[in-house]
Amino acid sequence: MTAIDPKSIRPPANRWLRRMKKLKSNKAGLVGIFLILGLILVAIGADLIAPYSYKEQDLAIMNSPPSLSHLMGTDEFGRDVLSRIIHGSRISVYVGVVSVGLSVLIGVILGALAGYYGGWLDQFISLVTDLTWSLPEILVALLLVAIVGAGLECVIVAIALTYWAQYARLIRGQILMLKNETYVEATRSLGATDFTILFKHLFPNAVAPVIVAATIGIGQAIVLEATLGFLGMGAQPPLPSWGAMMSNGTAYLFISPWVIVFPGIAMMLTVFGFNLFGDALVDIMDIREDTLR
Repeated sequence: MTAIDPKSIRPPANRWLRRMKKLKSNKAGLVGIFLILGLILVAIGADLIAPYSYKEQDLAIMNSPPSLSHLMGTDEFGRDVLSRIIHGSRISVYVGVVSVGLSVLIGVILGALAGYYGGWLDQFISLVTDLTWSLPEILVALLLVAIVGAGLECVIVAIALTYWAQYARLIRGQILMLKNETYVEATRSLGATDFTILFKHLFPNAVAPVIVAATIGIGQAIVLEATLGFLGMGAQPPLPSWGAMMSNGTAYLFISPWVIVFPGIAMMLTVFGFNLFGDALVDIMDIREDTLR
């Protein structure tokens, strides 16, 4: 019997090239990329772009409406709202990317092991995953922040431990579907180790749905960070968290509504960009095609 070369039956090598061509023709995806890149550039160049320091106070101009000198007005301490929004983008990008990165790392490792080995390990990880999913995300995050304490790093850990379950379930389902494929059996018959099969052959073919979910998950993490900041459990003053800015502005809602409106618009555009890009990735990454295959 002739041995089967697993490389000959793996998905075509030009798949990523085809996906890049699809991305260029997807207008919604390009708009999402534009918004995401804009956010990243603003976060990186905040010190150069912001017209004022986010900590600079001037009580003489407190709650001033938008003007040429302060395009988005000032808050209750006379701080420039635009400058605080620009610097707040750093917190949003940092928390969103790092927290989702950690949750993906945890979820992918646990989910891949559960799907590949099965048995009691799969049952235990699935049980923990179901327990995590049975509670509202904000409740889990509040619980974890209450345990580990308030602050930026604590919020990142809380969000990571809140969202890991969805990535674990995604990768587990993909591994279960792929682990009995012919190319996996051929690789195993050639003497490949479990580690090689799992992370070299299975994982690259199972990761597409996780990438899509993680892209949308960054937007969700930003909203959750803003929610915790609104409740006073996120980034602590004087750091300009969008959620904290909106929380502080509630007391002056009818005096200076711009303190709430502009951070809200910034958060909306950010989440909108990640959602657009994530939706475009569903088609670009051939998620539906791969699921039905």
